[in-house]
Amino acid sequence: MHLERTDCMTNLATATDRFTDNARQFLVFSLDDEEYGIEIMHVQEIKSLAHVAPIPNAPEYVKGVLNLRGTIIPIVDLRLRFAMPARAYDRFTVIIVVAVNDRQIGLVVDGVSDVLDIKLEDIDDSPPLADDLDVTWFRGVGKPGERLVLLLDVHHLTKINTAPNRERLTQCSD
Repeated sequence: MHLERTDCMTNLATATDRFTDNARQFLVFSLDDEEYGIEIMHVQEIKSLAHVAPIPNAPEYVKGVLNLRGTIIPIVDLRLRFAMPARAYDRFTVIIVVAVNDRQIGLVVDGVSDVLDIKLEDIDDSPPLADDLDVTWFRGVGKPGERLVLLLDVHHLTKINTAPNRERLTQCSD
């Protein structure tokens, strides 16, 4: 599968990970018209779309694997992971490369907007929803100013749920 963007990277090494007792930094990105956030300490880089090699029999949201400077990482389309309708990738679509427990994974999102400092008192726990709805991916709702940012738990978000291929997909990032 070839995605239509050229390979260009934004290195987040210059971003400061300011953690205080009362605030955290989140990289904010969009899916449709909603804003989501991932704690910046897990973000390694933001990458333009590039060639992704498909994996047979993988779940639909696993777009394939990408060679990132010699490391093979799985690529997950968050729209599909969240059961949103697919849409054509455009010039704003990027891959957020995150690191969790010595693993890397790429998350395809509609676009990235900014890095926000969100005070802990401005973060509400995930609201209780339907009993059968899996909300383990959600860490809470950030309310910086008048905005609502759905904060994601990257540890749960990066688990790829597929029976026979799960172990193989997990090993791709080792």
